[in-house]
Amino acid sequence: LALHPVKLYVYDLSKGMARRLSPLMLGKQLDGIWHTSIIVHKDEFFYGSGGISSCAPGGTLLGPPDSVVDLGNTEVTEEIFLEYLSSLGESMFRGESYNLFEHNCNTFSNEVAQFLTGRKIPSYITDLPAEVLATPFGQALRPLLDTIQIQPPGGNTFSRHNGQS
Repeated sequence: LALHPVKLYVYDLSKGMARRLSPLMLGKQLDGIWHTSIIVHKDEFFYGSGGISSCAPGGTLLGPPDSVVDLGNTEVTEEIFLEYLSSLGESMFRGESYNLFEHNCNTFSNEVAQFLTGRKIPSYITDLPAEVLATPFGQALRPLLDTIQIQPPGGNTFSRHNGQS
């Protein structure tokens, strides 16, 4: 069986602002507001309020990632992976299921990483929402933050039939 590399692209949506402002606003240091995606089979896959999307690696308007985490290799073929993504898009990861704190791009990346490699994405990424909500400022902002929908521009909504069959 062929091995396919699996990478995690990590973007700081705050472009460095979280690192500078979090000590003042939250009383604790945050290194970024993380958006992640999975790179496998020559494409970048991510989840947002528009559902599961894909593009060429680095092809969203976010530009190149702030860091890349090597998650290892997978034996999962592209065909099986696209079937899996299709079923996720129809069940757990529909656009309307998106929630900034509980069900976001990082939830998706973590789920897909485990499917492909058996490994989770780094906990500093998945623990961030709980860290923010553990602060008084995070609690005060939660009603507002719960209404935020993030969909990085530049990807194509994923479907098995958009020229990939």
